[in-house]
Amino acid sequence: MLLYRKFSPLYNLGFFYLIVSFILRIALFFHPITQSSFGFFDSIKIFCLGLISDIFVFILAGGFLWLYLLFLSNSKYLKSYGYIIFGILLSLFAYVLFFNTILNEYGGAAPEIGRSFIGLKTVLFGLLLFLPKYRGKIRFWLFSLTIFIYVVCILQNAISEYLFWNEFGVRYNFIAVDYLVYTNEVIGNIMQSYPVIPIFSGLFLVAGTFTYFIVKRSKNYLVEIPTFLEKIKLSGIYIGLFLISLVVIPFLSSKENSQNIFTNELQSNGLYKFYLAFSNSELDYFKFYKTLPNNDAFAILKNQIPTISDASTLRNIKSEVAENKKNVVLITIESYSAEFLKLYGNEQNITPFLDSLALKSLLFSNLYAVGNRTVRGLESVTMCIPPTAGESVVKRKDNKNKFTTGSVFAKKGYNVKYIYGGDAYFDNMEDFFSGNNYGIVDKKTFTPEEITFSNVWGVCDEDLYKKAIKTMNLEAKEGKPFFNHIMSVSNHRPFTYPTGKIDIPADAKSREGGVKYTDYAMREFFKMAQKQSWFKNTVFVILADHCASSSGKTELPMDKYRIPAMIYSPGFVEPRIFNKLMSQIDIMPTALGLLNFNYQSKFYGQDVLKTDYKPRALIATYQNLGLVKDNVLTIISPKQQVKQFGLTVIPNPKMGADFQIMFEEKLLEKRRTDLVNETISYYQSASQMLKEKKYQK
Repeated sequence: MLLYRKFSPLYNLGFFYLIVSFILRIALFFHPITQSSFGFFDSIKIFCLGLISDIFVFILAGGFLWLYLLFLSNSKYLKSYGYIIFGILLSLFAYVLFFNTILNEYGGAAPEIGRSFIGLKTVLFGLLLFLPKYRGKIRFWLFSLTIFIYVVCILQNAISEYLFWNEFGVRYNFIAVDYLVYTNEVIGNIMQSYPVIPIFSGLFLVAGTFTYFIVKRSKNYLVEIPTFLEKIKLSGIYIGLFLISLVVIPFLSSKENSQNIFTNELQSNGLYKFYLAFSNSELDYFKFYKTLPNNDAFAILKNQIPTISDASTLRNIKSEVAENKKNVVLITIESYSAEFLKLYGNEQNITPFLDSLALKSLLFSNLYAVGNRTVRGLESVTMCIPPTAGESVVKRKDNKNKFTTGSVFAKKGYNVKYIYGGDAYFDNMEDFFSGNNYGIVDKKTFTPEEITFSNVWGVCDEDLYKKAIKTMNLEAKEGKPFFNHIMSVSNHRPFTYPTGKIDIPADAKSREGGVKYTDYAMREFFKMAQKQSWFKNTVFVILADHCASSSGKTELPMDKYRIPAMIYSPGFVEPRIFNKLMSQIDIMPTALGLLNFNYQSKFYGQDVLKTDYKPRALIATYQNLGLVKDNVLTIISPKQQVKQFGLTVIPNPKMGADFQIMFEEKLLEKRRTDLVNETISYYQSASQMLKEKKYQK
């Protein structure tokens, strides 16, 4: 009885969660989309193993409630150290309120969230400390609020799982993770698709009712708060159950092995499926997207990429002239939209150096990024592959020993490095690049003397470029050519940079300031580079990783994918404008072509300077996969959906014909089947190559 009383908040809330999960499983079991019949043993697996899984998942999810209960006590308010704790909270609140903290460095809503949380915690602790007469009531209402939040989350999750099943016929997968990334778009879609106000009104009413009964059955915990010794004993029991859950849940998940997919989905727990989707970062193309027979997909692809084999993209790239093993420096610039440059109509003069460098370079005026995250940009210039559904390969578990630009250079005897101003642990970059035999130079390798300015993302671009110069000087002494991929960081919120460098104040924290400082730092880099012995024997490839923003009126707004890109090598690469449509995945195969490299290629990217190149671009989000060709944007999406938009330029008289970036995207009623099939061929074949490990080096 004592155990029941001490665990009553967890016990009662857990019982409620199991009831809701059972009702949800029944609803999904009989849902019209569940087009399957279940035998006796399938039904046993669904409900029995599903129940056990739900129990252990709740034990893990209840961890936050247990921590809350663990810190409930009266002693700290009755003894002098309660005033010390309150003083510490006040000091901390004053610090985040009046001083510059890491929250300010990050920018956005982070400072307000941090101040609000610490301020609320300080106020509540003060009320409990200085108003002993009302301590019981205050604690009761805080306890009730905590239970209410849990109840709302449980009910809202059940509703979300039902709606997700109603749309996709499965538990949570990477699409659900994607919904967290595109919050604005998803909320807008929900607001237009469902009666949100009645649903949430009903949700809060039901949640309030159940909270009342759960609190009523659990308030004995507040009446007899466990002693310190009792909390130690109870924590031992809970931690034991927690650790067992970490083993049991994956074990039960491994038993979701029925030939009937609905059996596996119904047996599973939605929250754990969400965790798996988040950690695995993949979305099964063959389960959710329109497909073609495998042979047909590669046959269509073969028309787009000449000389590939029948079941892969493997082909021989041959040059008629001798190879030129110049050094290659690839610079990917953080969040740099084409619209920032004067060439594309910008009148703010925030990219004076890049504007001038572009006219001295082979400028690709009609190039599109494949995605809207740095890891997508890194994937595209490293693996030169279409952006497959889900997260970038950079963040997947199976991300090593791939066929990459680095592997091509390494076979030619180059030193290969990835140089980054932040901690390469972020976004799994270190795991990806080191796993593909790149040497890593990141913030951890900087000495204190090499850092003049840094923020939450890493050192400023000036410090990064100085480190890159030092690295390349050392490489040049080894007598081997080098390929270095440099990733900038300064053009990222909070847009902070050293003072006195540009005419936009460093404390303005403006996008324009970040763009202009990034441009300034690159100018300083080239000033230093021109003085080095290796400069005249080096090819510089410069492009953005993605645009500054991605939201628009359509699923894939064209102007949000247009990025600047150029190849600069005085005396070697002739300055000119290449205006054919191309993709971010083409930039490195084109650079390799300029070097006349002979190599076996698996790249989907192509040398756009070859006469057999067929203009097209690939653009995507985590789940909307697009192909731009013949003034048509074709988008394939989950649930085997296909859309096509006709593209019409919206002319801007301030810029030349090669630099128009705005398009009207009009939904086509009559589809071009050839372009639909071509889109499928790119993404299906790439997904298959990765799945079957055919994209290894």
